[in-house]
Amino acid sequence: MSATETPVGGDPAEGPSGERGKRKFTFPSALTVLAVVTVAVWLLAFLIPSGQYDRNDSGAPVEGTYHRVDSGQSFVDRLNDLFLAPVNGLYGIQDEKTAFVAPDNVGALYGSAGVFLFVLAIGAFITVVFATGALDRGIGRLAHRLRERGALLIAGVMVVFSVLGTVEGFAEETLGFYGLIVPLMLALGYDRMTAVGVIILGAGVGVLCSTVNPFATGVASSAADISLGDGIVLRFAMWIVLTAVTVAYVIRYATRVRRDPERSLSGFLPGDRDRERAAAGVSEVPELTRLHKTVLVATALVFAFMIFSVVPWSSALTGDADATPYGFELGWSFPQLAALFLCAAVLVGLVARMGEQRLSSTIIQGAADFVSPALVILLARGVTTIMNNSKITDTVLHSIEGVVKGTSSGLFAVIVFVVNLPLAFLIPSTSGHATLAMPILAPLADFAGVPRAVVVTAWQAASGWMNLWVPTTAVTIGGVALAKVGYDRYLRFVWPLLAVLFLLICGFVALGAVLT
Repeated sequence: MSATETPVGGDPAEGPSGERGKRKFTFPSALTVLAVVTVAVWLLAFLIPSGQYDRNDSGAPVEGTYHRVDSGQSFVDRLNDLFLAPVNGLYGIQDEKTAFVAPDNVGALYGSAGVFLFVLAIGAFITVVFATGALDRGIGRLAHRLRERGALLIAGVMVVFSVLGTVEGFAEETLGFYGLIVPLMLALGYDRMTAVGVIILGAGVGVLCSTVNPFATGVASSAADISLGDGIVLRFAMWIVLTAVTVAYVIRYATRVRRDPERSLSGFLPGDRDRERAAAGVSEVPELTRLHKTVLVATALVFAFMIFSVVPWSSALTGDADATPYGFELGWSFPQLAALFLCAAVLVGLVARMGEQRLSSTIIQGAADFVSPALVILLARGVTTIMNNSKITDTVLHSIEGVVKGTSSGLFAVIVFVVNLPLAFLIPSTSGHATLAMPILAPLADFAGVPRAVVVTAWQAASGWMNLWVPTTAVTIGGVALAKVGYDRYLRFVWPLLAVLFLLICGFVALGAVLT
């Protein structure tokens, strides 16, 4: 999953000699940021005029129909909204007549209960898979087998990380691979920066081009009221191109350093140039057992089935958004996917012969480890309930409508990408960012005549691009710390690639908007 809240390293106030020095500023967690945003939006609701659009049969706002209305809320009502914001964000019900959201209403579910449970379920599944040791050992075996073919090793590991990033948001999990990749890169004549590029950029570009990543594409699609499979063709094409460019960039740098070590941006620490010592640490990697191979195959099949179950195949294959679904289409959403991953977690645990006690505790621990991003989702959804009940959502939408009105569809998609860059810095949690931004961005796409899936793609690209370098993500800061590379040197290494990726993203989202 995408790095957001987990601090990496020691206490920032702890000096090198063990004495506590002057406390350094630490950027607040996503939970704290969203708590502040909740209060700020609640206060702004007193100042922003209430208004609404007329809705069509599907519930989408009709362009040009915005008008002022009275929210009908007293101060006590607004105070109650603030108090119940997290609860409404989880299981608030929207009244069909008044559109007011409250936990005891009768109507449609407005809260994020389905996504909340899905995040916990996939957390349980991922934790069970890692507990078997299959994924760690599988990547270790790949690296060991390709250890004498440097460029192929770099490409192979980066592609594996990118695949994991695009399907399940592989991010914090990469922190455990520095102990393997760093000495391996040194043994092959590369430097520590090469290892950083392999890990951070390999997984990061996959997350940037998330195809079915539940923590990015999944949450954003849910907030935009579209299927997880909508727009998957564009995202898949973007993933192929951007991953190829990123792999080529790292290989080019690594080859240059191997040829001339003086061109290394990270430099070498004492012992780094002793290739025999560096190689000794990775000379023996345990073999993959039949059990590990079975777990890896089962994991691949689960994610493949998830992709199959959510893709609208008739629309994807015919290009017609209104095409009649084929008989084999499942059309699954978050409730079914949550059940899928819970069942898959149990299945993998049984295959791995974990035993009832260990399997139960691992599933519970996995769900517990993912409570933080799940809470971020419901807090962000709570903010939108405050905006909905005070009837300022459409007012905000109307103000932005004036800015993008008259722009071409391609330019609109690029604007969505650029606007989300500062938001991604303030809210590095992909789940929280998506839940907060999509209720505004998705209707804008309707006004611009652009599919909502393109907006989801532009949004997640902005979030993923920022998370490749911003210091508010544990993956970046933790990664360079584990590799013993200076953050400033990492920025020097990555900025040319960031510029290329920026242009490619703009081109892809613009093209996607025009063609669809």
